[in-house]
Amino acid sequence: MKDPVQRYVKGDLAVTFDPRVCTHSAVCVRGLYDVFDVAKRPWVNLDGASEERVVEQVKRCPSGALQVSLASARKP
Repeated sequence: MKDPVQRYVKGDLAVTFDPRVCTHSAVCVRGLYDVFDVAKRPWVNLDGASEERVVEQVKRCPSGALQVSLASARKP
């Protein structure tokens, strides 16, 4: 089965989204619309805000569907 986890990388920043965990609270969209826009594809645009703002917003995800890490720390 294909892994449904979506990965978005910019420089050292990696954001993952697991739709199986998401509760659709829209905290990400309301908090940082320039990065998280469900009307666009891809719906995560890491160019929309600074790395710090993205990290802060991802940490607010109540379900944990969004996660953030350093891309260099990810295993291939």
